[in-house]
Amino acid sequence: MIGTRRGALIGARCVFPNQRAMGGTIVADVQAVQQTEAVLSLIFAKGQRPDCAAVSALSAGAAAGPARFAISHVPAGNHGWLELLISGMAIDCRGLAPAPAEPRPAPGAILGLGESPDGEAISLHPGPHLADAVAMLPVVRAVAALAVELAALPGLLAVCWNPAQCWMAPAYFRKVIGDWLSGGPFPALGLTSLHRTAQGAMESRGLAFFTGQELQLPAAAGYTPADQARIAVRLINELVGREALTQPVELTGPAGEPLVIAPILAEQKLRVILRKGGLG
Repeated sequence: MIGTRRGALIGARCVFPNQRAMGGTIVADVQAVQQTEAVLSLIFAKGQRPDCAAVSALSAGAAAGPARFAISHVPAGNHGWLELLISGMAIDCRGLAPAPAEPRPAPGAILGLGESPDGEAISLHPGPHLADAVAMLPVVRAVAALAVELAALPGLLAVCWNPAQCWMAPAYFRKVIGDWLSGGPFPALGLTSLHRTAQGAMESRGLAFFTGQELQLPAAAGYTPADQARIAVRLINELVGREALTQPVELTGPAGEPLVIAPILAEQKLRVILRKGGLG
């Protein structure tokens, strides 16, 4: 469809109470580029970045699939982007050939890859009508589902979830996102990432995109990095979808251990404390 850009968000409010505003006024002018940051990048081998025709052909082939994405707007001229519609939400796909590639994401966590590969990026940006709802789970699910569809294009080397600076092998990305979209757990290792500090603490990256706060598990005797990671993944699954914490909350760890999550409001962090010994 060529014409004035439009989009619809079905069954969700374009407000999330504990996030900063990540966009501005909705603009109808097709030439006005919205400022919503890319949340996901797909890295293709050099010279194999898809063009608009390749995405159009993929959308025609996917019409009968569960994601059912379609092209909802084609800008006049060859600007290297399309507006794609999935689950009632409009998402911009930018950096399509022969226009310049999108910026390569920053290095970070690596899952299923030996290293973050060199290549050319295209990116997905929620449309302007979603600018203040970019971290809502229905929007994230739509972006992730669309990326799974685009991952079928040839030459894909990696997928990067930018809020967590998390680089994933295409097969890993399709697996964890496919499981989530089918009713499985939130992909904590993918849409967030974990990093160890020099002091041995385990900290999340990207959880603040959803909740406004990052998780911090201090080092403790008797707890290995694997133990810390298991606790962190369990807690991330509990926290995503909740509002930011302003008071301590008691939760249960993966081994049934009682945990207290205490917000450090000045630092926008959540410190994890074991009730009886252990962390904290």
